[in-house]
Amino acid sequence: MSQIRMPIIIMLSFVATGFAWLPLTPIKSKAGLQTQSRLYNVPPPAEADIDSFQEYASRQSPPASFFELQQDCIRSARLARRDGHKLIEVEFPPLPANVLEMDDVSAYDVAEANLNLALEFAKGMLVAEQGAINKVAILLPDDAEADFAIGKAGSANPQPGVEISSLRRSDPNDDRIFKPEQLLLNLFGTKNGIVQPLPGVDMYIILVASAQELPDIEELHLNDPDKTIVFYNLKLDILRGDLGNPAFPGKDLQDRFLSRVKPIYYLRTRQYSRSTTRPPFMVNFQGCLFRAYPGQFQTLLDTGNGRYRRVLASSTRPPLGTFKQQLIDDLKKQGVIEEEGSTLNFLRTGYKTSTWWEDERPEASDGWMT
Repeated sequence: MSQIRMPIIIMLSFVATGFAWLPLTPIKSKAGLQTQSRLYNVPPPAEADIDSFQEYASRQSPPASFFELQQDCIRSARLARRDGHKLIEVEFPPLPANVLEMDDVSAYDVAEANLNLALEFAKGMLVAEQGAINKVAILLPDDAEADFAIGKAGSANPQPGVEISSLRRSDPNDDRIFKPEQLLLNLFGTKNGIVQPLPGVDMYIILVASAQELPDIEELHLNDPDKTIVFYNLKLDILRGDLGNPAFPGKDLQDRFLSRVKPIYYLRTRQYSRSTTRPPFMVNFQGCLFRAYPGQFQTLLDTGNGRYRRVLASSTRPPLGTFKQQLIDDLKKQGVIEEEGSTLNFLRTGYKTSTWWEDERPEASDGWMT
């Protein structure tokens, strides 16, 4: 057996949530050889036992299917609402990795997948919190995108208790086809319509919003602070990075608003490459940062065949640079990546391994990282 079995290629293949991650203590076989411990089917503890359930969630593995993913999302959202959280984030790949990598997959395909997933999520929340949630609104940035979603769903009310609308809505009594004042507003970068709550809505699900629409979400929260807002697959990591650039909202939006958004279900994969001085000279590896509320953030390394190995877990969300280093340190322990001197390590990583919004900021909340 060669010393290095590489490259490690990781596909987005989910592992069943019905299994808990057990400590990787060696088990001796009849031949006296040590093998890795196995995964056993462990039923989750009662949610009323807060400490035990948090420990279970902290060792929960990524789901095996989109059905299990939806069940986990609904449970995490329900528990987060029980604990009083109003601004929550759900983030996961809306399509399998091999589909997302296809050249003919467009932004419309991703948006349609997110819409279908959001409809199922809304339906599940209505059932899971019957009586507490009676109406869910799925909001898109403007009327044009809302019309597109309504066309795909077949109706503005595709399910009982679910409504599709827009964050910023124009006057419903204005039926003019051409609006000359809107032309001037567009030239000066001013948005059309107003942001206002929808009557009777208990939960808002925000879809396909860009960094420019983030202030509209903040305005909705200020106008309706007691209602839950779900940031659904918005890739907030990327949107936060745009803040402060020309024509984008300022960085203070992160401090006063986005930093309060709690990631209650977070599944993001990252692919990396690392050069080595030994064959095969290039190591490709991929990891997954996974969190299901109220559990911890888990750093998982894909070992191939759709299986993840738990590397670390933390009550705070690691910056992406730290997450990558955790994977590299584990591969070094396994002998896959060789140790290097401090100088070469510095040249690879630089003096800073986090983005500005991942740093400690005196005026920001720690909700985004806990």
